[in-house]
Amino acid sequence: MDGQLIAFTGIAAGMVTMPGADFAVVVRNALDSRRAGVATAVGVAGGLLVHTALAVAGLAAVLVAVPALFGAVQLLGGVYLLYLGVGALIAAVRSAGAHADSATGPAAAPADGPAALLGTARSLRQGFLTNALNPKAPVLFLSLLPQFVPAGEPALPRTLLLATMVVAMALVWFPAVALLVDRLGNWLRRPRVTRALEATTGALLTALGGVLLIELVLA
Repeated sequence: MDGQLIAFTGIAAGMVTMPGADFAVVVRNALDSRRAGVATAVGVAGGLLVHTALAVAGLAAVLVAVPALFGAVQLLGGVYLLYLGVGALIAAVRSAGAHADSATGPAAAPADGPAALLGTARSLRQGFLTNALNPKAPVLFLSLLPQFVPAGEPALPRTLLLATMVVAMALVWFPAVALLVDRLGNWLRRPRVTRALEATTGALLTALGGVLLIELVLA
């Protein structure tokens, strides 16, 4: 493995594992069930696949170069994060009002059936949209990927390899987070802990959404 590829692996690993909106959504949904958490994780990886594909195809440059288009993505991303964040905060408040109903936290979702499938689809969608509507990702990939294409080497095969590495890391990291949350489920689903995690993830998502909207207004 060449030096540039090793350096990219470290940078990409740090980028994928850095706590943010993706991490918060995976943890929040994994509290509901392992299936929901893993589905959210796969959705996040799907969003990364979109960003990396756009960067490889050169379409991310168009997005960044057209202020109106970039602003639209930023607006959608900010509003969606606010929607998820406020929803998590409301769930935390409702949980506080009903804490006496259960000593072990919310009941697990049914393993099978239409309701479970709908819940899985919703989690997959939430993970995908949380990542796909992140307006900073196109800028990041546009600035990052070209730096690791050796001079004189065809750009397309190399950027495809780098993009594949990022998506593969996401497919390992985020499901691992979901499985860890599920593994700690008996403790994490205790009413007080659940409320604290709901409130924390809700506040984080709301703050991230607010930052995107503020940056859009100030731009």
